[in-house]
Amino acid sequence: MKYGIARTLQVMCCGLALLGSASAWPEGLATPGCGRSPPATGSYALVHGGIRRHYRLVVPPGYDRRRPARLVLAFHGWGGDEREFADDHHFVAEASRRGYVLAVPRGLGSGLPDDNNNAWTFRGSATGVVDGAPAQPICDASITPDYRYRSCRNRVALNTCSWTQCQDNDVAFVRDLVAHLERQLCIDPKNVYAAGGSNGGMFTWELGMNPATAPLFRAIAPIIGLPHAGDERPPGKPGGMPVLLVTGLRDPVVPPGAWDDPSPTTTSNDSDRFHYTSATAITRVWSAADRCVSDEHRVDSHAASVECRTSCDAGQGQWPAVLDCRAAMGHDYGLRWASKLLFDFFDAF
Repeated sequence: MKYGIARTLQVMCCGLALLGSASAWPEGLATPGCGRSPPATGSYALVHGGIRRHYRLVVPPGYDRRRPARLVLAFHGWGGDEREFADDHHFVAEASRRGYVLAVPRGLGSGLPDDNNNAWTFRGSATGVVDGAPAQPICDASITPDYRYRSCRNRVALNTCSWTQCQDNDVAFVRDLVAHLERQLCIDPKNVYAAGGSNGGMFTWELGMNPATAPLFRAIAPIIGLPHAGDERPPGKPGGMPVLLVTGLRDPVVPPGAWDDPSPTTTSNDSDRFHYTSATAITRVWSAADRCVSDEHRVDSHAASVECRTSCDAGQGQWPAVLDCRAAMGHDYGLRWASKLLFDFFDAF
């Protein structure tokens, strides 16, 4: 909360100093980057916690340094990097056409000390358990291989279910990355969004659940990513948060479960048995936080082979605040069609 207050005061102060009049900013507030020459589209680095962190920036055509723009952060999956979103034509085209600034950071793992797959760390993923009474292991260790990173061994990991990095605090990194981007670009701080795929989708949930980052975001969109079983936290800020969840009905890696079934789900591929909160369970929690009381009903997603359901009434832009969409696909982002759905949802909020 202290961070949010300080950030708001800084934004208000700097915006007025640059312009002399708040009336020059018709949408949102000015960030410190307003009025500055923007960085070009390209790859950049930010030192955080003594570690060099990388991100790709895409500045849309027509960006106006005098007019606050909306910002989307996108997070890649386990073992991936920023190219998953930054090099996807459909995703970048939708963001640019609508005037969104796009920032795609890279997770940690492929560099020393881990020399492993890049990953994002969220509740339970590094410890191997979700806190509770008793703590719940996030996998069946008798079947699942030992994925522990060197940075987690003998320090953070409580069992061999640990599968993400422990070099840096990813939540703190994202908070500082947003502040960094707001110093470089003219951003509307009321319209900052997060999306991610697979491990990045799980981390997107963390950003919306964690009180340290939830106030930064207007809405989130996790793709084929769910929290580990036992983690059903509501949004980390009062009043709820819009969320679009996209999962694959044929996904053996992060299965969403059956419609109307709140039971945890389990990976069913050849080697892993990780446990996840079902799509029904987590969207019900977020619907309750948004005070949705309608009977569950279908919503037209305008995408073939995709069924979307909600218990929220349509709000801004005729979209409900909590949307559970399941496609006839496996462990795939489906960005060819999902990009439009995602940015339509963000546009509505």
